[in-house]
Amino acid sequence: MDMQTRPVIVQMDGSILLDIHNGHADEARLVLAKFAELEKSPDHFHTYRVTALSLWNAAAAGHDSMEILEQLRGLSRYEVPSAIARFIRETMDRYGILELRRGEEGLVLASADELTLTEIVHHKTIAPLVRRMLSGTEVEVPLLSRGTVKVALTKLGYPVKDLAGYTAGTPLSFRIVPELPDGRSFALRHYQLQAADAFHQGGGLAGGSGVLTLPCGAGKTIIGLRAMELLQTSTLILAANITAARQWIRELLEKTTLREDQVAEYSGEHKDTAQITVATYQILSYRPRGKDEFPHLSLLSGHNWGLIVYDEVHLLPAPVFRITAEIQARRRLGLTATLVREDGREDEVFSLIGPKKFDAPWKELEAEGWIATAVCMEVRIELTDEERRRYAVAEQREKARIAAEASAKEEAVLALMERHEGELILVIGQYLDQLEKIAMRTGAPLITGAMRQQERERLYHAFRTGEISSLIVSKVANFSIDLPDASVAIQVSGAFGSRQEEAQRLGRIMRPKEEGMYAHFYTIVAKETKDQEFALSRQRFLTEQGYEYEIADLEELLSGEVTV
Repeated sequence: MDMQTRPVIVQMDGSILLDIHNGHADEARLVLAKFAELEKSPDHFHTYRVTALSLWNAAAAGHDSMEILEQLRGLSRYEVPSAIARFIRETMDRYGILELRRGEEGLVLASADELTLTEIVHHKTIAPLVRRMLSGTEVEVPLLSRGTVKVALTKLGYPVKDLAGYTAGTPLSFRIVPELPDGRSFALRHYQLQAADAFHQGGGLAGGSGVLTLPCGAGKTIIGLRAMELLQTSTLILAANITAARQWIRELLEKTTLREDQVAEYSGEHKDTAQITVATYQILSYRPRGKDEFPHLSLLSGHNWGLIVYDEVHLLPAPVFRITAEIQARRRLGLTATLVREDGREDEVFSLIGPKKFDAPWKELEAEGWIATAVCMEVRIELTDEERRRYAVAEQREKARIAAEASAKEEAVLALMERHEGELILVIGQYLDQLEKIAMRTGAPLITGAMRQQERERLYHAFRTGEISSLIVSKVANFSIDLPDASVAIQVSGAFGSRQEEAQRLGRIMRPKEEGMYAHFYTIVAKETKDQEFALSRQRFLTEQGYEYEIADLEELLSGEVTV
């Protein structure tokens, strides 16, 4: 393409501007997603930034600096600044300069670059971990310091390639079945096979640890089953909550040759273990009041697991991070829809679970029909005069809540539910008072964290079977709820500007629909408030995935000026 018609402008500060109205914008977005992070997504130019972590993830996924620079230059309207080209080359080329290997008495940290290794081992964070110099290119570090060394080196800017190998774990023979109990045939999709292969890498030393990112509804659980089938070893699966844990157990028993006595639940209700054990993050991070110890963390290290699966790895709690640093000899698979963490610990996910090995773009899977075609809309409402007076004098945090709970949002929910009558609708929010009011006005059941698990399961089942057509759900709906036929999600309030939450909520409606049927994702936002600011931040996730979203006032919807 001619330089002046290209969609990208690379700036001296490392930011990259993408002209979203350019005819090649979609092509450019797919290229940028490999090695850059989206920062801003206003109406005309989206801003990406090249970071060390984004470049290391690209390198770990098999891309090299020459390929990235060639593609970037092919999209750039002007010459790529030499300083940025140098940063990309030097940063990506640092991945793999250092390697960890198994030695006779510990681990060997090695590098062909003698000067680089000398400089690193004298750094204050690495020096205490060095047992002895083996040669000019090799030093010995303690076996149990594997995770600590990896985190420290990543923070120094030298991510290490871990080739020290893994514990085999207790052997377990099983396979995925080609036919389900109800007689339906079952086969893995092409991208599910690719994702599992990218993690496994033929069983070699380069495989066995890493993160796979795929949309909710794309079958991350199936990819986990395939990874387990490839490894044939005892496995611990960590899930976001008890609903997700039991979904894993159902899939294991339905889609594999595993028997019920080979699969166990370890949760607040059951403390069983088997060759395949499914536990929750909540139980592992439970600590009795007044105690320093986490009594259930021993589940991670006290059994001969060959694989640990971290479902929704972006939710990994701090205690599990800590023990994960100590169990680096076990294979680790992270599954998530987004690597964004609200606590900024993406670099620790990279170091301790592994780099991103596979990323399936949402829009590509949508185009192939594996997930639903989504229509995203922001519906703006006005504060009442009284709400605006309270908002004007409130503290910053209170402003956010006043805007989030604006009374006009209830009218918007009712209007949208009426427009989608006959479809299965989820209304999702942050604040229980608000959700209780919406439940009273709509007559729809409300599910919160306080509800007993048995009652939640009953309502989810009623929703799946069409017995009830709408559910009001709190934050418990953010994660791993299998509601395959939901086609409308109405978001009334959320966790500030959380892209992570946006990914999960959109994912609730992304399973494929009947031909010609769309998934509709609405966010109701109070105009000219903190609510609108947070919505802009949350929508960065939608933009990253290639989705466009329409903005409309409630009045326009009610008058029929905007169709949905």
